[in-house]
Amino acid sequence: MELASKYNPADVEGKWYQYWLDNKLFSSKPDGREPYTVVIPPPNVTGVLHMGHMLNNTIQDILVRRARMMGKNACWVPGTDHASIATEAKVVNKLAQQGIKKTDLTREEFLKHAWAWTEEHGGIILKQLRRLGASCDWDRTAFTMDEKRSASVIKVFVDLYNKGLIYRGVRMVNWDPKALTALSDEEVIYKEEHSKLYYLRYYVANDDMSGETGAEGEVVHRDEQGRRYAVVATTRPETIMGDTAMCINPNDSKNHWLKGKQVIVPLVNRVIPVIEDDYVDIEFGTGCLKVTPAHDVNDYMLGEKYNLKSIDIFNDNGTLSEAAGMYVGMDRFDVRAQIEKDLDAAGLLEKVEAYTNKVGFSERTNVAIEPKLSMQWFLKMKHFADMALPPVMEDALKFYPAKYKNTYKYWMENIKDWCISRQLWWGHRIPAYFLPQGGFVVAETAEKALELAKEKTGNPDLKLEDLRQDDDCLDTWFSSWLWPISLFDGINNPGNEEIKYYYPTSDLVTGPDIIFFWVARMIMAGYEYMGDMPFKNVYFTGIVRDKLGRKMSKSLGNSPDPLELIDRFGADGVRMGMMLSAPAGNDILFDDALCEQGRNFNNKIWNAFRLVKGWEVADIEQPEYAKLATEWFEAMLSKTAAEVNDLFGKYRLSEALMAVYKLFWDEFSSWYLEMVKPAYGQPIDKVTYEKTLNFFDTLLKLLHPFMPFITEELWQHIYDRKEGESIMVQVLQVSETYNEDIIARFEAVKEVIGGIRTIRLQKNIAQKEALSLEVIGENPVEAFNAVIAKLCNLSAIQTVATKADGAAAFMVGTTEYAVPLGNLINVEEELKKLEADLKYQEGFLQSVLKKLSNEKFVSKAPANVIEMERKKQADAETKIAALKESIAVLKK
Repeated sequence: MELASKYNPADVEGKWYQYWLDNKLFSSKPDGREPYTVVIPPPNVTGVLHMGHMLNNTIQDILVRRARMMGKNACWVPGTDHASIATEAKVVNKLAQQGIKKTDLTREEFLKHAWAWTEEHGGIILKQLRRLGASCDWDRTAFTMDEKRSASVIKVFVDLYNKGLIYRGVRMVNWDPKALTALSDEEVIYKEEHSKLYYLRYYVANDDMSGETGAEGEVVHRDEQGRRYAVVATTRPETIMGDTAMCINPNDSKNHWLKGKQVIVPLVNRVIPVIEDDYVDIEFGTGCLKVTPAHDVNDYMLGEKYNLKSIDIFNDNGTLSEAAGMYVGMDRFDVRAQIEKDLDAAGLLEKVEAYTNKVGFSERTNVAIEPKLSMQWFLKMKHFADMALPPVMEDALKFYPAKYKNTYKYWMENIKDWCISRQLWWGHRIPAYFLPQGGFVVAETAEKALELAKEKTGNPDLKLEDLRQDDDCLDTWFSSWLWPISLFDGINNPGNEEIKYYYPTSDLVTGPDIIFFWVARMIMAGYEYMGDMPFKNVYFTGIVRDKLGRKMSKSLGNSPDPLELIDRFGADGVRMGMMLSAPAGNDILFDDALCEQGRNFNNKIWNAFRLVKGWEVADIEQPEYAKLATEWFEAMLSKTAAEVNDLFGKYRLSEALMAVYKLFWDEFSSWYLEMVKPAYGQPIDKVTYEKTLNFFDTLLKLLHPFMPFITEELWQHIYDRKEGESIMVQVLQVSETYNEDIIARFEAVKEVIGGIRTIRLQKNIAQKEALSLEVIGENPVEAFNAVIAKLCNLSAIQTVATKADGAAAFMVGTTEYAVPLGNLINVEEELKKLEADLKYQEGFLQSVLKKLSNEKFVSKAPANVIEMERKKQADAETKIAALKESIAVLKK
């Protein structure tokens, strides 16, 4: 195969991805090797690729490809999530555009539309992941609502219900008025809002003017007619129609006079009791709290405690219900604006203040949630938390970065029961069946439910049509918490060959924002159903932000289209750009310039390969410089391989990539290839050439997990390969023992070469002009003379007692090196340069001496600072002496 003169990702990427697929190189079956299993965090079936997916899946692919090259049986299982709320919303919107309401359809008719939508959009994101190079075992692609996963979910629900861990009851839940469903606490995002605090007048009912003590701090409000009232501060005046009590703290001296009284709800004119409870914060507002048990979780607890009536004033869509008695049918926020005017007009509004508070929003629809009393299904969580907390805290299951252990611990120790039912049709329907005379049974199928119903009622004549299945479906996360188990059918077929081989999985890569939604719950399900952790390590990625630090979003228009980036820079360039800015757990400041750097690196690799493959090879003796170069680079390769292994072990992938990048760019391209490159028109010896190809082979293997496409293309060109061979299944074997001495000594060699090159540059001496080098005293890098001579075009390297007159000198460590200049320089120009430098150094020395002669400075400055100044003095004095000597020589 002929290698193109320029690297064009478009010519390479599609070709090799298809080759990998055709040769089943991503597929995995249980065998005798150590398994390495990763399950994809299933993206929403409605989704398209965004920058967060790019980062997450790049990291997974790096880990999976690396595991293959370490000789493991790597299995990366892809799949999608049915995303109940998001998908149902999209289907409802699509139907609305056709003039169809969800309520006009039966459940079965609606689900036909939902499945059609899923079939049309469901595979988009997985197809897009192929452009990135994701090496998933596509034959294993799963969907949270496919047959196996659905059967697993229903089986688990029934099992947990039978264990007494699932229950049904009326509780205060987070209600999403747009999606028309309950949400769990984890699906509520709290945002700071600039709102108002309304101070309302609650007049005392049937006031006999008793209760006042005149004690210090007592606060009694009176209007112009002398009528007494209490003031209640609220951010939600639209809920006063649901007030059934006012509460004060029994220890609050300012409101002591209200004890035992009744007050009138403003505008509503309902008389409600004043109750007392320590729950009320004496310092907040006026110390008087309106109690609306149907619309606030804390008020609900007070309502339970004091047996208060509960009035639900909202319809499911956030409009006011008939029970409100006022503003019926109006949206809750329109009511807030209107009621402020009406309270003010009625003289019932004491004042209004600007107020900043946190408001809960639905994570899915971004609508303000409404606390609501509702009949729902719940899962008791303490049992699970008790099992799932110790493994993480004891590092049996490791978090990277470890800081997320504290977040996890706090949630586990303050866990609440999980509301698992959703008022949706798209999802796993709850397997509860209601009986004609009341009550219900829970079973995996309608037929099993009928048997249980006959048993429970004692009625053998019951028929299927007599039972009514619950209309609600399960929270989407109730299927994805089983993901690492259900992907290998571990719920339906416990102990099958695959679950025994692949479980527990190896690494989970995810964002910290779903640590509660998903990570914690998978750990719980793992211990409940497998008696073991679902994965051994969790790698938390950061949030992808733009270069200004803003979170990427469609509304800001700062989120690039990942596929467009791949078109511009190639998948390898984009992968590298992402990883160069992606330290574990920290946010990623993404900039297109990083992808450009990735593309440039691709070009560097390509050009280096073309250079090597363009050399003529001859069966000649290996020169000394080439022998030294290969020995040194072999050590560098082993050292970097050891470093990369260590960094992968710590999940510091960004640093691992940087180590290989520097090895290739700095050491291999800039140094090694320069050392071994044959003179123009001359051949390279066979031994060095073969070594160089071997080095290239190993470098490509080290780079392959990060940059799969270009490495495959070049690996295929190093030698003739057989059909089906691929770099991705080559075992990466690099000795981690290396000659540290040669690496250390070569650093000094680099400095010597740098010193000579600087002299050429400063003195404007062309590279073709051969120079000689003098080493004053002993030569510590004598073994590398052949390398120095080749790279610097030296005719001789001599060890001398004193340097030649007019030689340009430099220091490396404690050794002085000099390049005799003879007639190679313009004496007049050189004198000017040296005298200017001398003047600068003398001025610098004076400033240092001034500091050191200042008693205040010397007495107060730390010892290390004084030591640093003394070093500056010594260095300046040495440079001045050398400059004076050089000037004197030139003036002779």
